[in-house]
Amino acid sequence: MEPDQHDDFPVARILLPKALRAPVGVIYHIARTLDDIADEGDWSAEERHLRLADFRAGLDAVAQGRLAPVHPALFARLAKVMYQCRLPLEPFYDLVSAFDQDIRTTRYADRHDLLDFCRRSANPIGHLMLHLIDEATPENLADSDAICTALQLITFLQDVPADWSRGRIYLPQADRERMQVSDAQIAAGRVDDAWRALMEHEVAHARALMLSGAPLALRVPGRFGLELCSVVHGGLRMLEIIERSGYDVFRARPRLGAADWAVVLLRTGAMWLSRRFATPSMESNNA
Repeated sequence: MEPDQHDDFPVARILLPKALRAPVGVIYHIARTLDDIADEGDWSAEERHLRLADFRAGLDAVAQGRLAPVHPALFARLAKVMYQCRLPLEPFYDLVSAFDQDIRTTRYADRHDLLDFCRRSANPIGHLMLHLIDEATPENLADSDAICTALQLITFLQDVPADWSRGRIYLPQADRERMQVSDAQIAAGRVDDAWRALMEHEVAHARALMLSGAPLALRVPGRFGLELCSVVHGGLRMLEIIERSGYDVFRARPRLGAADWAVVLLRTGAMWLSRRFATPSMESNNA
C-alpha cells in the first residue's frame, strides 16, 4: 500500500491553495513515514509492528498534549496543524491500523474485507482534506470515501505484478475463485479469458465507485474542487487504459501518457465549466 498511490492522479501542487500546502505536507510526510515502516528496510515483521506501535504512541502524545517519544519533530508539526486546522486524529489512527494490517495480511477473502482495508488505508486522506477546507459534511465524506476507495482499487489493479512480488494479492479471493484465477496464474502473468473476466469485474466496481463519488468535485469550491475533477477523470482514464490493454497489466504497468493527460484535462475543463458530470456510459467510452 503506497501513500503516494495517487501519483498517477496527483494533488496538483500548483492548484493547491498556498495555505494548505504546509498541512498537506505534514499529512503526506506521515503517510510516507508509515509506508517506510511497513515496507522499506530490512526489519522483520515483528520489528515493523513495534515501530508502528511507537508511531501510535506518538499520536497518543499529540492527543494528550505531550512531547512524542518518537519522530518528535514530525509530531510537533502535526500538533501545530491539528491546532490551527482543527483536524481530527482518528484518520491518522486509521492509517496506522491499515499499515499494521498490511504487514500481516497478504490475501483478502472477499470484497467486504478489502473495502474495510481501503476504509482505513485510503479514505482517511480524503477525510483530512475535507476537514482542512471545512467541507467535512456527511454527504461530502461519503462521496470522498467512494473516490478514495476507487483510487486505491485502481492502484491495486495497476500493481498486480508488483504486489505479487511482495507476496500480496489485493484481488478478492471470492472473485478469483468464481472466475477461476489462481495464485499460479498471477505468478505466471497469464492473461486468458478467466483473467479478463476477473479484471472486467474489478474495473466495473472501481468505476462505479468513482462515478458515485464524482459529484463531490462540483460541490467543493475553488481550486480544490477543480483538482478533484482532475482526480476523478484521471482515475476513470486509467480504467480505460487497463481495458484498452486487454487487461494485461503484466507486461507493463498501466500509466497515463501525454495523450491521456490531454484527455483528462479536456474532461476536467468540460466538467468544471459546465458544472455537470457526464453519465457513466459517456465516461466508459475511450476518447
